[in-house]
Amino acid sequence: MLVRSHTRKDDDPDGLRSRVAELEAMLGERLAEVDREKSGLDAFEIDYRRRVGILHEQLDKIELEIAEAELGELSKRIESGSGGPSPSAAAARPAPPPRFTSDAARKLFRDVAKAIHPDLARDESTRDRRHTLMIDANRAYALGDEEQLRLILQAWERSPDAVQGSDPEAMRLRLVRRIAQIDDELEMLAHDLAALKDSPLGKLKAMVDEAAATGKDLVRDMVGRLKRDILVATNRLDALRPS
Repeated sequence: MLVRSHTRKDDDPDGLRSRVAELEAMLGERLAEVDREKSGLDAFEIDYRRRVGILHEQLDKIELEIAEAELGELSKRIESGSGGPSPSAAAARPAPPPRFTSDAARKLFRDVAKAIHPDLARDESTRDRRHTLMIDANRAYALGDEEQLRLILQAWERSPDAVQGSDPEAMRLRLVRRIAQIDDELEMLAHDLAALKDSPLGKLKAMVDEAAATGKDLVRDMVGRLKRDILVATNRLDALRPS
């Protein structure tokens, strides 16, 4: 369970800076952990599709041909990958969302831009953060998403970059806010990591890895079963076809 940091108003700057450094190291480790999990899942998915997915597609194709043969429609084939969507499919596609320019959205966007514009940055790292937020704000404004604009503004107002001044209290407040900010980022990363492991692909990979630890190859077993199913289905299709 993630334990959130606690700070007191009388925390000294050195203690706060030490805590920030500790949390930033923890944040780097958690980011690396999430990246490793994503990379592992991506590699597993590629290997699984290469070894198992193509056989599933082959079996599906044969079973479709069997169904058509049983209906006496051997000439009918499902068109797949035939140069773009049909007119009916294109007509059914929803139109892109309109660009809203309500008074509320315009005011919120002006407030966001005034607060976080990259030209107001004190250094390059702050400029990069402001630039990322402006991209999010532009996207929200284009969609007329007032709630998202409001969230961006509120998050900025709570951030360490929003604190002005170089006096001791301003420095202390920036450190306190940075600690709270890292706590939030750690909590989101913990949620992301749990979601990756709990996804269908994550659960499948965990099963395969667990079996591999006991000397079993579940993917190889899947491949063997699919090849047998394909052979049985092929023989059945051959029996249905006219000689």
